[in-house]
Amino acid sequence: MGCRIRKIFSRLLLLGTLILGVLLGLGMLNLPSAAAAIRQLEEAPGQMVYQSRQTLKDQHGNGWQTVAFKRIRPNGQTSFELRLVGFPGGVEIDRSQPLTLSNSLGKTLTATDVSSNIFTEVAKAEPNVGQYNLQPTLPELQAEIPLTLTLPTLKSEAIRLSVPTFLVQEWQTVSSYE
Repeated sequence: MGCRIRKIFSRLLLLGTLILGVLLGLGMLNLPSAAAAIRQLEEAPGQMVYQSRQTLKDQHGNGWQTVAFKRIRPNGQTSFELRLVGFPGGVEIDRSQPLTLSNSLGKTLTATDVSSNIFTEVAKAEPNVGQYNLQPTLPELQAEIPLTLTLPTLKSEAIRLSVPTFLVQEWQTVSSYE
């Protein structure tokens, strides 16, 4: 009886291995990768921008475009910022309050809004757009721990965006470009 069970088990194991090999060979079990789509732009002679663009959903299911970018100016000065863009007319960001970045381990960091430094009186920032300085914060982020971004608003509850680990890693990759 024991010999018969071993024989059945070994045949099932062989059959399973063959099926797995065929499926892998045909590419049917390959999971889609989250390949980074990092863009490189020359804004002006000697001024480079590297950026990562992703769409995240807030707690209400609304899409937010996230653009993390590193700018390298001709004089060598660098900046790393995160632009968050919501649907026009959907929300007004409170730029007087910082963006809060928190992880599941209880670590909380903040980033200041730099929109007023970028947009002039002539070209004011849209109320659904916030841009934050992440340069001092990024080295403190752990790529293997997902984040929650909390975006303050003027009239409604704060917006919460869940940032997966692959996106934190992508931001760190962008920040390492020289």
